[in-house]
Amino acid sequence: MKFRPLHDRILVRRIEAEEKTAGGIIIPDTAKEKPSEGEVIAAGPGGRDEAGKLVPLDVKVGDRILFGKWSGTEVKINGEDLLIMKESDVMGVIA
Repeated sequence: MKFRPLHDRILVRRIEAEEKTAGGIIIPDTAKEKPSEGEVIAAGPGGRDEAGKLVPLDVKVGDRILFGKWSGTEVKINGEDLLIMKESDVMGVIA
């Protein structure tokens, strides 16, 4: 199934955090926090301003981004857990 976000929404795949701490301690699945870093898989065309002009998104497919802990809506597409969020939920792009 293909999915194309509308307006200023993006589709994000979470990037899993390390399973070990810097000291070598293995973190069990129950103690892990959901990562707040992800990769943009798909992006909508952009939002519209007050005049009705299309404003393109700043993020693009392939960007690694940081987002808030409670950002987005979790969905399952082709058996993969993904997030759909507005571009305004993105805090920044990792260079």
